[in-house]
Amino acid sequence: MKTESKLVKKSFTVVEQACHQVRGFRKLYEELDDKVRLSGHSQSTLNNYARKMAQLSLHFGKLPVNIEEKELNRYLADLARQSKTPSLSSFKFMVYGLRYCYRLLGMNEKAVALPRIKQPNKLPVVLNHDECKALFMAPDLLKHRVLLALMYSAGLRAREASNLHIADIDSGRMMIHIRQSKYNKDRYVPLSPGILQGLRKYYYACRPVEFLFNGNEPGSPLSVRGMQWALREAVKKCKLQKGITLHTLRHSYATHLLEFGMDIVTIKDLLGHERIDTTMVYLHVARPNRTNLFSPLDRLYQKS
Repeated sequence: MKTESKLVKKSFTVVEQACHQVRGFRKLYEELDDKVRLSGHSQSTLNNYARKMAQLSLHFGKLPVNIEEKELNRYLADLARQSKTPSLSSFKFMVYGLRYCYRLLGMNEKAVALPRIKQPNKLPVVLNHDECKALFMAPDLLKHRVLLALMYSAGLRAREASNLHIADIDSGRMMIHIRQSKYNKDRYVPLSPGILQGLRKYYYACRPVEFLFNGNEPGSPLSVRGMQWALREAVKKCKLQKGITLHTLRHSYATHLLEFGMDIVTIKDLLGHERIDTTMVYLHVARPNRTNLFSPLDRLYQKS
């Protein structure tokens, strides 16, 4: 069957089990697959939702729509207790998956009854200029040095950097073409002259094919997991103590642009944000560009 071939290709072990063991789950998966694709959401959205619905169905031995409210609430409560930060755990994806499933089946009243997830009120981690320089010099491989510097220079998401093709680097117009990223949108961002030099050096040394950063398999891109490994090794070498992820490079890009005087609307477009509210968080992180700022402690002990 068509769905079976898709499942084998994606290696959804838990989804395969649910398809074989829970009556009606295969049909639910097919509908979920179609709905996610038609809505333009990413493949990772389907992966997360399908796995969570499969886990839930296997646990109860029936489809989510047939689970009693008390049973479901008890299950979700136990799931929330297993994590110190439920909003960032599998609890979040379970609730989101259930909401999507209920809406898909026209059961909006069940979606409304699900618990709300409180969004963490945390400001993003941002590197200073010296930390950026140290991080970009740390990797032993030229490929990884160029990769990290490129992600910062253009404010790329991890998946965007992974999916970059050689043809997406337009040195004539000094632009980078980012294709079909989040929200299924294309965008252009400026290509740094400094990064272009590094990319040329890397290209002639490594000779990538098709993708700008190739993975281990021929014709495949460097995986996000591989990029995360490269970053972790660089952070260890630099002995940086901040909680740094690949997305920290994007946060640092936006914050530094704001500190250098770029307006928030332009930064929103460069980042590919859907709403300005998402970009506004950097106003709380950026150091104000004023020369007369000081701490009151510095004045407290000054001689009058």
